[in-house]
Amino acid sequence: MAEKSLLPVSSLIKIPERVGLHEAAAIYSDGTTAFGLVKGAEIQPNEWVLVEAAAGGVGTLLVQLAMSAGARVIGAARGEKKLDFLRELGADEVIDYSAPDWAEKVRALTGGDGPAVIFDGIGGALGRTAFELTAPGGRFSIHGASSGSLTKINDEEALARGVTVLPIEQLFDFPTHQAEWLNLVFAEVADGRIRPVIGQTFTLADAHKAHAAMEARLTKGKTLLVI
Repeated sequence: MAEKSLLPVSSLIKIPERVGLHEAAAIYSDGTTAFGLVKGAEIQPNEWVLVEAAAGGVGTLLVQLAMSAGARVIGAARGEKKLDFLRELGADEVIDYSAPDWAEKVRALTGGDGPAVIFDGIGGALGRTAFELTAPGGRFSIHGASSGSLTKINDEEALARGVTVLPIEQLFDFPTHQAEWLNLVFAEVADGRIRPVIGQTFTLADAHKAHAAMEARLTKGKTLLVI
């Protein structure tokens, strides 16, 4: 017979005193994902970095971690409210990827070369366009497919363009580093170098509203269910 028990989150993970419970919940999974992605991309100071879906839970952390690494960050999102939010977060430039000329604007911002690093969490046609923007010698890091399909890139074209593709499979190894990386992210938060963005909270009874808001792309940052 299955049994159910409740434990305080503090008994499962050690939360620094300067990090609140909601903040800890917001970065428990997204924080380690973003940290691992940035680590794998080996961002160098002054490189241009494009973050797709930059106003989301992982995206907001990618923006901040890339900035902390010394990169010049382009935050890509949909709609002026999210772009304003990304400006407040500190992104160097913002792009609305629903605009038909968004790719041309990214290329212009990067002096014609394209970003050295692109974090692709959308996939599909948009991810494909993003890959074609990647600078020669750059890194194209895949971590999601909110469009419904992953960006498909064959080895031959990546090699021909001199682009290193970090595939979705990179995520498979992340859980083995979760405790170590979570502590490092907590330290970043505690010292004020990054901040988890909790854009909205819902009660457990309103979980359906949370799902509806996310599906409609009306959310920013992390969405929490508060019990």
